[in-house]
Amino acid sequence: MDEFTTGAFARATGLTRKALRLYDDLDLLRPGRTDPVTGYRYYAAAQLPVARRVAWLRRVGMPLVRIRACSDLPPAEMAVVVRDWWAQEEAAGVERGGLVAALVEALEEDGMPETEKRLTLRLRCGAATAQGPVRDRQQDSAGGEEWFAVVADGFGPDGAEVSARAIEAVARAQGCGPGEVLAALDAVRGAVQDTTGAVRRPVSAGDVDPSVSGSTVTALVLTSDQRLALVHVGDSRAWLLRDGVLTRLTHDHTLVRSMVEAGTLTEEEAASHPQRTALLRALAPGQDGPDLALHSVREGDRYLLATDGLHGQVAPEAVAAVLIGSPGPVEASRALIDLALAAGAPDNVAVAVADIVC
Repeated sequence: MDEFTTGAFARATGLTRKALRLYDDLDLLRPGRTDPVTGYRYYAAAQLPVARRVAWLRRVGMPLVRIRACSDLPPAEMAVVVRDWWAQEEAAGVERGGLVAALVEALEEDGMPETEKRLTLRLRCGAATAQGPVRDRQQDSAGGEEWFAVVADGFGPDGAEVSARAIEAVARAQGCGPGEVLAALDAVRGAVQDTTGAVRRPVSAGDVDPSVSGSTVTALVLTSDQRLALVHVGDSRAWLLRDGVLTRLTHDHTLVRSMVEAGTLTEEEAASHPQRTALLRALAPGQDGPDLALHSVREGDRYLLATDGLHGQVAPEAVAAVLIGSPGPVEASRALIDLALAAGAPDNVAVAVADIVC
């Protein structure tokens, strides 16, 4: 059959007639032709694959505006877009779950006798940066105090200024809830947008206009309910050292990571891919905001935040050895910088180490 009536096309694709009318109105899925006399709509057989993909995307809950943006892509490129969207949905679910858990714990604690309430925790931080022998300027920033630790990797003409603004925004979050941390970073993103052009959101090439400035951000903020808010966007990373075991906490927002997760690239291929630093998300105009997760903490936990100038050159085993063997965060951060420099440091590097103490 080369042509379908609306009813036959609905049955073949799993879409309802009402949905087909809506998609026609939205210019998402137009009929192949419309009879000028009867007004009946007819769909071509060649439209079946696209219509079936639209039906699947609606079943999994993708908004129509996002379906419209990717419905004409080749299947391989659509797979990358869908996986990236789902990663954002999962992150949002984790965020909501963490916020609910934090609320429940706070309510339970409010009902406890004063003698049973938790000890007040704080961070003991060390932070360090290095330009390295290759780069002609330093665009990475790091910072930390009793309530926060953060690293940021700037890019573009004003990348150093953007990364510094990100550090300042996180530093202002003392005593805040996690949502206020995101609001502070969104304000930075708005300020960046006022002074730079629009970023072309990468789909398959991962390319960002070199005239546009932005920054990655990975931050820990001790919130008012004594949890750690982990705020993250880009390819800087966060790890937790607990009971001698080093665990990575963040997910890279890069082209090659999305390709690995889509099964089109192996981990080995990703390590040497020419676009391994191409960002899909960052603190920049036109980009999605940072991910947020909430973590319960223990006294004695040690956290590491680092830009890709460290983890791109130093093996995880060497990083873990430094974190385990260093007496304090200041010593650990300096030792990690030394490791990156010894490895050649082809990029700027910034690290922040934070211990949970009472």
